[in-house]
Amino acid sequence: MQQRDKYRLALLAACAIALHGFERLIPAPIPWLRFGFANIITLITLSFYGFNAALTITLIRILIGSMLIGTFLGPPFVMSLAGGLFSIAAMWAATRLRLFGPLGLSLIGALFHNLGQLLAGYAIFIQNLYSILILAPVILFIGTLTGVLNGLAVIFTMEHLKKMPDNVQNNR
Repeated sequence: MQQRDKYRLALLAACAIALHGFERLIPAPIPWLRFGFANIITLITLSFYGFNAALTITLIRILIGSMLIGTFLGPPFVMSLAGGLFSIAAMWAATRLRLFGPLGLSLIGALFHNLGQLLAGYAIFIQNLYSILILAPVILFIGTLTGVLNGLAVIFTMEHLKKMPDNVQNNR
């Protein structure tokens, strides 16, 4: 990887951390629910630089973001880590099929992020299947809405990045 790409990945990680922190300032419709704006950066990184870079950005965002907002190793950290790992794995697998654009990948990422969180919540915290089944439709519905919004943001951002004279795209 070229030095310029390393700088770009560091900038992308900083943007993801900033979005992660900024999102905490927005009142959530449900106390523990977030919109996942930092996943926009993850999907852009996956599209331009591949799985390893996107996984790195995801882990950096979750680790540093949780340290900055004071949730490191707490329930929000565990839920975010589980969701992030499920999400990036599913989006990477979907990119291998070459059937989905950014909107479809964002929806897949949102779905698997929510499934990962529900699974972690069940396995570690709640351990009551009935409670998880009550929460699941709400979480999945809102996740679908935010997945669409984030996917549209990715499309808009990638179109503008591709038009830049010094294209940020890595020729992998």
